[in-house]
Amino acid sequence: MKKIKFLLLPVVLMLAACGGGKEKDIDTLIEEKNVEAITEKKEALTAEKDALDAQIKKLSDALEEINPTKKKTFITVFSAKDSVFNHYLELQGSVDTKKNIVITPEYNGILKQVFVKEGQQVSKGQILARIDDGGLGQQVAQLQIQADLAKTTYERQKRLWDQKIGSEIQFLQAKSAYEAQQKAVDQLKTQLAKTAVKAPFSGVIDDVITEQGSVVAAGQSPLIRIVNLRDMYIEAVIPEKYITSVTEGKDVEVYFPVLGKEIPAKIRQAADFIDPNNRTFKVEIAVPNKDGNIKPNLTAKLKINDYTNPKAILIPQSVISENADGEQYVFVADSIQGKTAKAKIRKIVTGKTQGDYIEVIDGLLNGDAVINAGARTVNNGQEVTILEK
Repeated sequence: MKKIKFLLLPVVLMLAACGGGKEKDIDTLIEEKNVEAITEKKEALTAEKDALDAQIKKLSDALEEINPTKKKTFITVFSAKDSVFNHYLELQGSVDTKKNIVITPEYNGILKQVFVKEGQQVSKGQILARIDDGGLGQQVAQLQIQADLAKTTYERQKRLWDQKIGSEIQFLQAKSAYEAQQKAVDQLKTQLAKTAVKAPFSGVIDDVITEQGSVVAAGQSPLIRIVNLRDMYIEAVIPEKYITSVTEGKDVEVYFPVLGKEIPAKIRQAADFIDPNNRTFKVEIAVPNKDGNIKPNLTAKLKINDYTNPKAILIPQSVISENADGEQYVFVADSIQGKTAKAKIRKIVTGKTQGDYIEVIDGLLNGDAVINAGARTVNNGQEVTILEK
């Protein structure tokens, strides 16, 4: 304190000397327009300013020297802890279903009857529509009569042959005639069955495309669209570098932006073929759809769990620095005594990232006090003060 008083004394004396005489004030000098007097006054004031600046600097230096907190660096720390780290591959996919088809006829003719309407639930094998058979049914009936006659003849010849009556050739001719007739009937019945349009699987009639009474062509005329929304899946394209980590059974978080809905799912199939054009492979992700809100072609955001470390040390990426050799490092608080510690550099090896955090593979131990706030300003071996979290 005595030193500060001693430094102030020259300033006080100078101010007293300046104010001792009856000098004219600045406004008076300006009004008189006396160049010599104005110049002298300016030079005097400049000298006073320089003297004051010098004294202020001495006072600042003195305060810096005697201030008890002058060189302390304050930091915050967090404890490095083992935790489960799940890394996710994020990409986009589209919903699809293998049970979404447009049924076309297997028989040429007139669409005679349509038995269903849009929105109707149908079962596998249910008849949805029928095409006029053009007299095919009558042909089947006639052939069936002939087949029945051939069967009766064959059975009689067989009984006689079993009794060793008649010739073998008669028996074989009767058998051949019956079998040929029956095959002809079966063939026509197969053709006749094609006139009935059946549901290939259980689902909902989404659209009745062709009206009753229209002429339809086998394999060409679209009749009815049927959809089953229970067996939905998402197809996604995965870069080949994930071929060993994105496999069947992996967990997936599926988010539908339009629905604002997130559901857990799994990869049910991973392709073995890599597309040579873009070096990718496809995966299918089964999507449960009990309420039926998920529709084909709906966009979905996927997070596929491609890596898990049950004992990972995660730290914010913001505390990591890099030296001239490209090595990464952090600072830890070492030799902690109360709130005082020393900053110690620790080189690390990092792994995968997730958001703002990164996995430390090597260089940190469970329980290390990693410097957070102040990590960019401390030096190796510097004494630091730990603030409360």
